[in-house]
Amino acid sequence: GSDAVLIEKYVQRPRHIEIQVFGDTHGNCVYLFERDCSVQRRHQKVLEEAPAPGMTPEFRQQMGAAAVAAAKAVNYVGAGTVEFIVEQPPEGGMRFFFMEMNTRLQVEHPVTEAITGLDLVEWQLRVASGEPLPLKQDELRIHGHAIEARICAETPDNNFLPATGTLAVYRKPACSAFERGVVRVDDGVREGDTISPFYDSMVAKLIVHGATREEALARMDAALAETRIVGLSTNVQFLRHVVNSPSFAQADLDTALIPREAAVLFHQDKVGLALAVASAVAQTLVAERASEAADPFSRRDGWRPHGLTVRRFDFEYMGEPLLAHLTYLHDGALQLAFDEVSGVLRFETLSTDGGARMDLQFQGQRQTVQTWQQGEIVHIFCALGATQITEIDALAHAGVAAADGGRLTAPMPGKVLSFAVKAGDVIKKGQALAVMEAMKMEHTIAAPADGTVAELLYAPGDQVSEGAELLKITAA
Repeated sequence: GSDAVLIEKYVQRPRHIEIQVFGDTHGNCVYLFERDCSVQRRHQKVLEEAPAPGMTPEFRQQMGAAAVAAAKAVNYVGAGTVEFIVEQPPEGGMRFFFMEMNTRLQVEHPVTEAITGLDLVEWQLRVASGEPLPLKQDELRIHGHAIEARICAETPDNNFLPATGTLAVYRKPACSAFERGVVRVDDGVREGDTISPFYDSMVAKLIVHGATREEALARMDAALAETRIVGLSTNVQFLRHVVNSPSFAQADLDTALIPREAAVLFHQDKVGLALAVASAVAQTLVAERASEAADPFSRRDGWRPHGLTVRRFDFEYMGEPLLAHLTYLHDGALQLAFDEVSGVLRFETLSTDGGARMDLQFQGQRQTVQTWQQGEIVHIFCALGATQITEIDALAHAGVAAADGGRLTAPMPGKVLSFAVKAGDVIKKGQALAVMEAMKMEHTIAAPADGTVAELLYAPGDQVSEGAELLKITAA
């Protein structure tokens, strides 16, 4: 009976389904069907699709009518999105609950454009000019299935921490102005641009359309596989893992999909050690050949009239050091051996464009591999996935360095929001010390060990670069 108490319904397996609405100045309002935005991380959307899997015509009509009623109640004009939480009871069926309305065109509007064949920005301009809506509700139709992936500058394997850097390589899959059956990319960046910590982490939107959901899934995976970004960490490979996960592939959707499928989404090595090392070695040889002079005495490929030449390569892969040996055989073949793996390495350079595209064979695998070398890191892309391999000598690790007496550094560039401790405080391992913000995301800095806070080096509101020392601690 108290008007000071608000009771909210707890939904155990919620789906986030929203309805696109449009109103004009003539009192007309329609809904352009729904989008399922259940796949989320940190309560932000990752993948969106239309129509929502498992949606019946009756349930769609109920949600659409509720969304239109909400818009009409405030005489809404223009594009808007009415968002609902949808409950999936164990006994079956679905129920929906109003959450909020976004009074704008949203990031995921291209999937609605794909399934309706309409340009929603054109609709906005027509409505703003005083024209009536171009179509009535009974004239709107759904055609096929569309999926959108948000490509973001972040590190999924490290709790989706935002990433910054320069787009040294930014190659998109084959796409064009949107027509059904092709890939669409919406972005505002070009190769060479800098991704800073001052804005949202989204680099681009990748949208695909197919006659069925299965066809759209296949097109999305293929388009992600063709996406090449070098210079900063992104979620492209993580998106491929999500698209191919059992839950998403089978449309078993709710907002907990990512933590539920963690075993197949994080810390995945799809390329494989053998192919990664072979690709890194081949990239090194391609780079050397490109820099060689025309005369034979400048060659560095190890050829000798007698005897064998063996070269050593020190790498780090998936956090582990690795020693590889390459032997130049008399017939021109290359024998590559490492970590109890051995085989003949063969590759043909198909093209070079700052990197190399190669037809590569090793250990019974044959792949078209594309590589780029950035400093001491070789970035590898193939149909299986993408990875990178690093020369050990060039490694530098930011974070906590015990040898420095408890140095704590910023894991990303951003702004210091707050400190939870002050100089002289005794702290325990895992205790929250500070909060940073970058690209609309917050990150808590925790104590790596027991100790005492010696000094705070910044104040709330300060901008810091990645690796900046935030505070000093004295180990217990």
